[in-house]
Amino acid sequence: MSKTITISPTSRQEGHATLSLEVDDQGIVTTGRYYSITPVRGIEKMVIGKRPETAPVLVQRICGVCPVTHTLASVEAIDDSLKIDVPKTGKILREICLNAHIINSHAIHHFLVAPDFVPQEDYNQIVKNVSEIRKQAQYVEDVIGGEGIHPSDIRIGGMAHNITKNTKNKIKTRISGLKGLLEKHVTQMAEYIEQKEFPENLGVHAQPVLATSNTYGSRQNINLQSIEEIMPNSWYTDKYTQQEDEEYQEETKKTAKKIGKTACSQIPLYENTPVETGPRARADKYRKFKDKGVKAQHMARAQEMLNAADCIIDLIDKVDPSAQTMAKYTLEGTNRLGVGVIEGPRGTNLHTVKISPEGYITDYNAIVPTTWNIPTMGLATEGTHYKYAPDVIRAYDPCLSCATHMIVVDDENKEVIKEDMVQL
Repeated sequence: MSKTITISPTSRQEGHATLSLEVDDQGIVTTGRYYSITPVRGIEKMVIGKRPETAPVLVQRICGVCPVTHTLASVEAIDDSLKIDVPKTGKILREICLNAHIINSHAIHHFLVAPDFVPQEDYNQIVKNVSEIRKQAQYVEDVIGGEGIHPSDIRIGGMAHNITKNTKNKIKTRISGLKGLLEKHVTQMAEYIEQKEFPENLGVHAQPVLATSNTYGSRQNINLQSIEEIMPNSWYTDKYTQQEDEEYQEETKKTAKKIGKTACSQIPLYENTPVETGPRARADKYRKFKDKGVKAQHMARAQEMLNAADCIIDLIDKVDPSAQTMAKYTLEGTNRLGVGVIEGPRGTNLHTVKISPEGYITDYNAIVPTTWNIPTMGLATEGTHYKYAPDVIRAYDPCLSCATHMIVVDDENKEVIKEDMVQL
């Protein structure tokens, strides 16, 4: 006899979500459904009819955790639509800023999961280490991006300002100096994660990974024709096998139908299936990291902080403080679809845009990292006891604020009346 266990809202994540679990007599999850209940933000709709320079400023407000990621995805999409060739130094500065942001964001996640792994006697020291790591990473975001929270110097065509020779030296000194603390921190976190007593194969799933590069992102490594976004009422209602349909019958279907009406995000599929994106996906595809499951997620994220620091140290030597960082361009569009792909802390962030010949945005869409992971996170809870399900979700560091759209429901009969998610 199965029963439904609902955890709402799930905790220690950005935004609000619900976890609905069908469990058997032993408490083993047979069907996991994770879905966003965060209210709609409306940013994609706001930029329609605006000049292109407005989009990066507005879309960086999609999320207070990933402003650098959204700004970069937006300017990359507009650069592509207008066929702008960004100067080499501008590209390098963008990549350095993203890698600093990855260190900063992963460190924030260690705040969130520290109670799960870190012994009480070590807790204060770990938090102190995380604070210092964030301080140094935030410095790089500040001096290159202009502002750490909403970077004003990441512009269409490149970067608004180059850095001085003195700033270049400061960044190299600070990040080189940070490496020792980062290595100690990652080693400690790896030990805590390994020592955690989780069931074998917790969080292991059969879904493929999606990643476009080791550190920055590449529109050449993703096929837009392979992407399909489906309505949540379709995904949560129809994903059962015939055997599951026969076994759970009406009660499961009622729950799924209710979830389909409540969920606030579309379900993106790549080559007709949900995918996993994020640190483990990048490590799997580009760094020969083949472990799977909850512990592997945490390990890949921790190790990626070192990878990002190494990238900054490598890139900063290539910055020419006297070089041009901005391309010359006009805002005359052709309605050509521009694509921006950034590998953010939580995974692949895809923005697309069209700009009219008069120079106004006519179409804007974003598929953000957590949106990709939402269906996969539900599947990853299946096969182990439900008490571990929140640990599975936290391993993905979900950020629901980015992932929200809205459905239109008839007030009287509560039926979905529009077969598209409204990106208001």
